[in-house]
Amino acid sequence: MRDVVLLLPKIVLTGLLILAIGDLIVGVFLRYVMVPVTDWLDLDPINFFWVEEVGEYALAWMTMIGAGIAIGERAHFTLRVLTHRLPMPAQRAIHVATHLLIAGFGGLAAWYGVKLAIVNSLLTSPALELNLAWLYAAPAVGGALIVLYGLAAAFAPPPPPDVFHGSGAAAAGND
Repeated sequence: MRDVVLLLPKIVLTGLLILAIGDLIVGVFLRYVMVPVTDWLDLDPINFFWVEEVGEYALAWMTMIGAGIAIGERAHFTLRVLTHRLPMPAQRAIHVATHLLIAGFGGLAAWYGVKLAIVNSLLTSPALELNLAWLYAAPAVGGALIVLYGLAAAFAPPPPPDVFHGSGAAAAGND
């Protein structure tokens, strides 16, 4: 089950990235190839106003899902100028508190994302005519992932000390 929880967001993120790249290629092709061709042949213009909206939606979802994945992979920004010098119990307490704050932020994002999706559920997008709740559900899903991964990281063992600030032979340069 844990593997599915870790793998599914990555699969969705990969699909969204492929969609965004494909959308970009289609948009460039339509704008710079098909528009001149239709003008030259005196045909009706091609409507490609939907391309921008697809890219915006994919970007919103990629951002929120990617934020959750970054927490799960411990790839988020950390600054350990002073904390690595503290005793291990204090480091552990800061590690837990930090990840609980991250999970709290994810909870707020999820809560307000749900509220935003509900408020905008009666609206549709201009080009695709999709319900805007799908767009505004991205913070809710990303926030839920941040909560899930933040809580998991809070109660997991802290990462090992890095090479530059850790203790032991690696930090001292002794092999």
